[in-house]
Amino acid sequence: MTVSEKVHTELSPYHRFTREQWAALRADTPLTLTADEVVQLRSTNDPISVAEVEAIYLPLSRLLALYVAATQGLFKATQRFLGADGSKTPYIIGVAGSVAVGKSTTSRILTTLLSRWCNTPKVQLITTDGFLLPNAVLETLGLMDRKGFPESYDGAALLHFLSLVKAGKQSVSAPIYSHLVYDVLPYQHTIVDRPDILIVEGLNVLQQPPPGRNTPFVSDFFDFSIYLDADPSLLSTWYVERFMRLRETAFRDPRSYFNKYVTLSEESAQSTALDIWNRINLRNLEDNINPTKERASLLLTKGPNHQVDKVALRKL
Repeated sequence: MTVSEKVHTELSPYHRFTREQWAALRADTPLTLTADEVVQLRSTNDPISVAEVEAIYLPLSRLLALYVAATQGLFKATQRFLGADGSKTPYIIGVAGSVAVGKSTTSRILTTLLSRWCNTPKVQLITTDGFLLPNAVLETLGLMDRKGFPESYDGAALLHFLSLVKAGKQSVSAPIYSHLVYDVLPYQHTIVDRPDILIVEGLNVLQQPPPGRNTPFVSDFFDFSIYLDADPSLLSTWYVERFMRLRETAFRDPRSYFNKYVTLSEESAQSTALDIWNRINLRNLEDNINPTKERASLLLTKGPNHQVDKVALRKL
């Protein structure tokens, strides 16, 4: 290591690990997921394996279990100091990153692993997709081609939801989004009822408010945050591959918003997917998502085979 590299490492806000170094931190953490469960939890075109769970997500679940236990201990100490009663508030974990990077799979894997630790039996997951403005509103505002951009969300509703959850309120409702119909489902909600851990997954959950606006933002409510990273060229490939696979499966449902793409030739479908990626998702990644990654507690960087090759953990 050169002198400049040593200085850079010492000044970095992160501890950095190779895949092998991170995997060793699993210690004796038992694998509580079966191969069949891993298959059920992974998303379309996300070939996560048991080996990946063992190398990346078991060490992460061990770290998070330690963090949550420490937070629970601090809460009890504070309650004793104040002479107060009251139930603990949920430990909230944010999961951010681009379209097609694997946020959903990571979130589901972590939800299942963490729910099998003895001190966190109740773990819930919500996605910020439910807080997107309905399509009818987006069309009125001319924002359908900016769906997933910060301005396409009901930010006030999301902040209100997180405020209630963090205050330890019971039975807090969150709207549900359907990827089949590509819209928020009216009158349908999921209930978050004082879990030990709440995982919040979304594109822009690490976004900061514009300069000059002294308002809360989503990540204010996070105790820990994860950013899934990959080279944009890989993300583009993965997005097109996923689009083509969905074209043979979910898009064939007549109710699907994307059913119109089923009749395209393979060449036209690939061209369409690439256009959607370049025109919408890449722009959102470059302008809004990628600039937030250095705010994360943990960076997971994926390589060409979808495996996490590098891990960076923010120093305390």
